Amino acid sequence: MNAEGLVEVVLPGKVEPEGLRIRHGAVPTPGPGQVVVRMEATGVSFAEQQMRRGRYYDQPPFPFVPGYDLVGTVLTAGEGVAADLTGTRVAALVKVGGWASHVLVDAADLVPVPDGVGAAEAETLVVNGVTAWQMLHRKAGVRAGQTVVVYGANGGVGSVLVQLAMAAGAKVIGTASERHHDALRAQGVTPVDHRTDDVAARIRALAPGGVDAVFDHVGGPGIVGSWRLLAPGGTLVSYGSASTRDAEGSRQAPVLKLLGRVWLWNALPNRRRACFYNVWAGRALSRNRFRTRLRSDLTQVFTALRRGDVTARIAAELPLTRAAEALRLAESGTVAGKVVLNP
Repeated sequence: MNAEGLVEVVLPGKVEPEGLRIRHGAVPTPGPGQVVVRMEATGVSFAEQQMRRGRYYDQPPFPFVPGYDLVGTVLTAGEGVAADLTGTRVAALVKVGGWASHVLVDAADLVPVPDGVGAAEAETLVVNGVTAWQMLHRKAGVRAGQTVVVYGANGGVGSVLVQLAMAAGAKVIGTASERHHDALRAQGVTPVDHRTDDVAARIRALAPGGVDAVFDHVGGPGIVGSWRLLAPGGTLVSYGSASTRDAEGSRQAPVLKLLGRVWLWNALPNRRRACFYNVWAGRALSRNRFRTRLRSDLTQVFTALRRGDVTARIAAELPLTRAAEALRLAESGTVAGKVVLNP
């Protein structure tokens, strides 16, 4: 047992952010194949916003410790773990449990963080970076000269998607509220105001022949409009249902409806394609393949960061004990990038 104390944030049920609880305890001891990571940065993603409402598709029963990903240093290692792993900075995708000062992680799930990359910088690119990279390159196969639409271009995933697409040589149309338009234009993005514009009509005016890819995290009925924006050979990547965040009823229903639409569209005789992306897809079938792909893709994202193709977008950094404030800020829609929690 390590002499340090454990601090973690507990989500006790369907609560407002102020209902989060701080719990203290003993630092866990790693079992065979495990390590204890001393957290240096974790983040507030859309998943936690859904979880506190009981709306995330496969969240565990309450109470639990949220936190989708983290960056930190390996403090202790269990039996069977390489000794030289202790003391190294790593990133991990955990889905839950990251909002804690010390986190138990399977050593096989760790991805090294390159020297010279800060913890908060790296944190902004773990789930957001892997999601963006895999959607852009593995799902849509975006190439230079193509035109893509990124919904929520100022958000955590959206801002990374924009940068990776630009680095790939694509032309980007990004939706965001007007206050973010100057920043998007500075990156070479054509902004569309999702609050006041007829978004579909505006995009069709910008790309009369259709676009090569649409990345849609909004879901809901609007997904039909996204499908209609595609040019022949285009790909719609649906990766969320933000429009149903505050809805009542089954949390599985919005995802199942999206999956049904995707199946139907792909069954039609057309030259367009749709897919529903989830970062955990394939993990149950082949954990080793999932880990290999995650390590490869996150390494590519970190390389893009060091090369300058991607800039870490840190909206704010707050201590773990102010998780409620951080969650409120992330939900406000007023910030660009990711809200990061530190120990």
